[in-house]
Amino acid sequence: MVEIRLTNTRTRRKEVFRPIDPQNVRLYLCGPTVYDRAHLGNARPVVVIDVLVRLLRHVHGADHVTYVRNFTDVDDKINAAALARKEAGAPGTLEALIRERTRETIGWYHADMDALGAERPDHEPRATDYIAQMIAMIETLVAGGHAYARDGHVLFRVRSYADYGKLSGRSVDDMIAGARVEVAPFKEDPMDFVLWKPSDDELPGWDSPWGRGRPGWHIECSAMSYELLGESFDIHAGGIDLQFPHHENEIAQSCCAHPHGDFARVWLHNEMLQVEGRKMSKSLGNFFTVRDLLDQGIPGEVIRFVLLSTHYRKPMDWTAEKAREAEAVLRKWRGLVAGIEPAPSPALAVLAALADDLNTAGAIAALHEMAGQGDAPGLLAGARMLGLLTEELGGWIPAGPDLSPWAERMNALRAEAKASKDFSAVDGLKQRLLDAGVEVRMGPAGVELLPGPDFDAARLPE
Repeated sequence: MVEIRLTNTRTRRKEVFRPIDPQNVRLYLCGPTVYDRAHLGNARPVVVIDVLVRLLRHVHGADHVTYVRNFTDVDDKINAAALARKEAGAPGTLEALIRERTRETIGWYHADMDALGAERPDHEPRATDYIAQMIAMIETLVAGGHAYARDGHVLFRVRSYADYGKLSGRSVDDMIAGARVEVAPFKEDPMDFVLWKPSDDELPGWDSPWGRGRPGWHIECSAMSYELLGESFDIHAGGIDLQFPHHENEIAQSCCAHPHGDFARVWLHNEMLQVEGRKMSKSLGNFFTVRDLLDQGIPGEVIRFVLLSTHYRKPMDWTAEKAREAEAVLRKWRGLVAGIEPAPSPALAVLAALADDLNTAGAIAALHEMAGQGDAPGLLAGARMLGLLTEELGGWIPAGPDLSPWAERMNALRAEAKASKDFSAVDGLKQRLLDAGVEVRMGPAGVELLPGPDFDAARLPE
């Protein structure tokens, strides 16, 4: 069996991954807050974890992995987006507009992630379907002295959890000094965070022991992961921007509510995304969504290739040049594997790279080597381990022309040239094919012709 090693943010070292139950490897990825289109940074953890899930299923069996990714469908950002619609004249109550917005945004998210070749998780819980479980967890925290109610709010008592800050490596006092914390009269301590907050008549709300209200963001993931994966599960993943406060708060409230569990054993955090060497932001004018790229004609498979070309623990720089290079590589690879059945299993070099802390860049390097060697079956099997060269993502390349007559002619001319030592006819035909935008590959196995990006059938030699 392949030995997987992962860098655990919690321990700050690379560790051999040993699942709690090899028959049910359990993983949770923080999903989107569904108020708008997913930007490219949102897509990175989805694609990275999609590869991890593929690897885990390869190693442990397709039916022995449970993958959960949530939807946060109750949040102040969602409320603000719906309110903007209402103020712009949209008919209906604010609550109805919120439901409409979340339904619409979830549809967008599915379409965009599907376009990147990311497989749907086993469970996609929506926060609004787990309100009762959140209330129950909050009641447990209050009863244990880890939370308190004030003015319709319920807050987690941060200093009641001795290990708070271990994930991010900072003390509570350092956090107070360096972080932006909400100062409110109902807080015992500036670091205490909201588990429940009141709702007015227009905003979404649910009855609770503390009055009509709605959950805080952090309690949502704790309740949903507990219900679907148990008090201890294997891997919790997300972007590095979620490490604090979201993941720190998840750990605190989950471990206090279920002190006999470990919550998540391994924490995986992907680094941030840049655009042309600069932080992506609306103020810099370099902020774009996955849909923006797709609408520009950049195939989802190309986006996926670029995302996987950098190790997940390193900052990733999206550039137009990388996209162009990825498209050229994928065109070549798809030409090489056309009509080919994949090898029974990915090559050891691909599996070894992925097993070494999900080194997708190393796996792609192994694929380049196989392509150079003409190992089409191995290339196809390895690429599909990365979610590349799948049938689902191949629609962006139209069916290529039949170049077999020219390949046969070239093979015949090569055979004659080897006997006569005169390669002028071979060179002449090759040049005419190149002029027509055909990529000519000659090796011991014969001639392979592939249409390039500048292919023009009208210029093919007669």
